[in-house]
Amino acid sequence: MMNRWHILKRLTPLLAGMVLLLSACGRADLSALRPQGPVAEEQFGLMKLSITIMAFVVIVVFVIALYVIIRYRRRPGDKSIPVQVEGNHKLEIIWTVIPIVLLVILGVPTIKSVFGLAEDYSKDPNAIQVKVTAHQYWWEFEYPKEGVKTAQEMIIPNDAVISIEAKTADVLHSFWIPSLAGKIDTNPGGNVNKMYFKAPKEGVYLGKCAELCGPSHALMDFKVKSVDRASYDRWIAAQKAPVALPADKQLAETLTTNCLSCHAIGDGTGWAPNLTGIGSRGTVAGMLVNTDDAKYENEGTVQENLERWLKDPNEVKPGNKMGKIELSDEEIKSISKYLADLKIEY
Repeated sequence: MMNRWHILKRLTPLLAGMVLLLSACGRADLSALRPQGPVAEEQFGLMKLSITIMAFVVIVVFVIALYVIIRYRRRPGDKSIPVQVEGNHKLEIIWTVIPIVLLVILGVPTIKSVFGLAEDYSKDPNAIQVKVTAHQYWWEFEYPKEGVKTAQEMIIPNDAVISIEAKTADVLHSFWIPSLAGKIDTNPGGNVNKMYFKAPKEGVYLGKCAELCGPSHALMDFKVKSVDRASYDRWIAAQKAPVALPADKQLAETLTTNCLSCHAIGDGTGWAPNLTGIGSRGTVAGMLVNTDDAKYENEGTVQENLERWLKDPNEVKPGNKMGKIELSDEEIKSISKYLADLKIEY
């Protein structure tokens, strides 16, 4: 017994340190434990219910086990054989019924939520329809009713249901906005999965790919911006407005040859991310943070981040499909400046 207590005393500081260390892991703005919308709140409620039930079971089991260990432990000098009990129907009924009751308590609201959250809003005329396409390693957002296609940042109004139809252009990915809703997979083979969520509180919510999809899986981030209806309408109008190419003919030719063969600006089309309004986005390539007060390695002004990306995309996001473009430093600077000036006010 003394040896056991000695081991416990030695393990207690280690376990306490692990608890403190793990409590600091992760990011608060990427946590499902801080729900910011009704869908996330309902899912969080199920989490709390299941954790409460599990904690209750664990506590009861440990209390009973501790009581039995202390109450019926062998006393010094006691050589007698304990009374052998082969069965107790009353106890067997109790420990069979209690788990059934707990499963019913957990199962009824879970089933109700599963069917409720599976509601299909893809035909709802009042919902904002967004078709999400996952690529290695970026996200495409298309608004079919509005005729708008953008990348990396999904702008949504705070007064409507957002209906998502998600698919992949290559491998398996998973679409996840922890603060707003649970995740759905984007499966190869043309499969389309649907979900919905709401974001009544204006703000920026971070999203991730939650399925290992290649060397830059951890860098496959995106943002959801919830704004008021007037701001959303202004953003839609700005996205659809024509965008003038650079006045410099040489720069316009370089941009057209090297960028616009894949990307789109304005109402153009392309298989690569739409660059309309890229100067207003919070990031370049989804993970180079745009800021005028850079403090960390992956931060810089919009132009600095664009220059870094154009110089060597594979250094920023290993395994991406863009590949290195043969441009001079001057051309990279000029293109980056032009793109950084493509701002949308909304």
